[in-house]
Amino acid sequence: MTLAGKPVRRRSLAARLVLVASLWSVTALAVAGFILVELYRDTVERGFDSQLEVYQKAIIGAMAPTDGATINRPENLGEPRFSLPLSGWYWTIADWPEWKLVYASGSLVGDPLLVPPLAFGQRTGGGFATGPGGEELRVSQRIVSFDGKTYLIAVGGKTEGLRKDLAAFTGQVVLTLAVFGIGLIVAVFLQVRFGLLPIRRMQYSLAAVRDGEASQIDEAVPMELAPLAIELNGLIRSNAEIVERARTHVGNLAHALKTPLSVIANEADAAGGPFAGKVLEQARLMRTQVDHHLERARQAAQRRVIGVATPVEPALSRLLRAMTRIHGDKDLGFEAELDASVRFRGEQQDLEDLAGNLIDNACKWARSQVTVTARLLPTAAGDRTLFEIIVEDDGPGLTADQRREAVKRGKRLDESVPGTGLGLSIVADLVALYGGQFELSEAAIGGLRAQLVLPAASTGGPSSG
Repeated sequence: MTLAGKPVRRRSLAARLVLVASLWSVTALAVAGFILVELYRDTVERGFDSQLEVYQKAIIGAMAPTDGATINRPENLGEPRFSLPLSGWYWTIADWPEWKLVYASGSLVGDPLLVPPLAFGQRTGGGFATGPGGEELRVSQRIVSFDGKTYLIAVGGKTEGLRKDLAAFTGQVVLTLAVFGIGLIVAVFLQVRFGLLPIRRMQYSLAAVRDGEASQIDEAVPMELAPLAIELNGLIRSNAEIVERARTHVGNLAHALKTPLSVIANEADAAGGPFAGKVLEQARLMRTQVDHHLERARQAAQRRVIGVATPVEPALSRLLRAMTRIHGDKDLGFEAELDASVRFRGEQQDLEDLAGNLIDNACKWARSQVTVTARLLPTAAGDRTLFEIIVEDDGPGLTADQRREAVKRGKRLDESVPGTGLGLSIVADLVALYGGQFELSEAAIGGLRAQLVLPAASTGGPSSG
């Protein structure tokens, strides 16, 4: 589709709705997944910290002095990993604030446990530390006092299991939300497709009216689209009324002008003399021009009729039979290759005017043969399906300059052949009104080749004529 010679980029409403819904769904699911993972991380870490605090309380209970002076070394905390070398689970007891190690778990095997320092005035803390093997630990620290002496108790466990659980949960969340997101996008796509079906049906209904297969748009549509369908049908009816009024005015004008011109021509012909001859000549010229412009007005009015389609093959066959009788004295041979499926998106009279002028012109100049072809073009231009009518003769033909002159209004290249010279110009004007193309070139059989390219209607349905 083009507008003012520039291509117009089309945007799909369905694609836009699906895209917006998909972007929103992906964003919402990504945020939800992030929140779920963070909540799970917080829950796991709090559970891990709770476990460390249990061990910490067990250590405090085990180290309580029994002789009133010296704290005891915690021996059995119910967790054998504190005794296994470099197991990843460690505890230490140190004097505070000197940081002088008092006791340590057997799992440390003499290596230090580097814990983050507590802030001034802080008696408990936690966080991450580095173990003897460079492994990441999560630790819990607490300051306790026994008989006036202060100790720092630190318990830590490796986070490898915690990280694995978190990674597994994250993978499950991503997979679940991805499947859910894909299902949601598919559901949105189906919803949009189903929701827009009435618009597509209205499009088909309007196309049927344009191609002459229906007289109005089906108004059995959802309530949101009903006003549009009603207004379009009103526009179609208004268009038909305007065209009918235009035809009436054209007919009235033709009657009003032709009768006085005929009277003038008859009186001048009866009077005789040079002056009367000049009047007669100009009256006939005026009548020719009136015929031409009234024909253009009628054609322009008919061009705006919506819903008219004409089968091409029957119209051209009738024209060929008529031309056989009209030019019977020349004993011409006619060859026709007419596609029966081709339908002209326009009125029958316009098609007959177009093809009739070309075939009649070919018969006037042909020596022995006239060829007529009608077929659909293999490609479509924009939104329009096109067909072509080709008329060829084996006459003398025209040069390139003569072909350009031939389509000018009233131009006759040979006065010896009867005619007004308006035939080809009427064809050019009418083709332009239909947005088609008209081209003259050299025929393969030696004479003139005239090609019409016109809009085609879909096959089937009612037609004009």
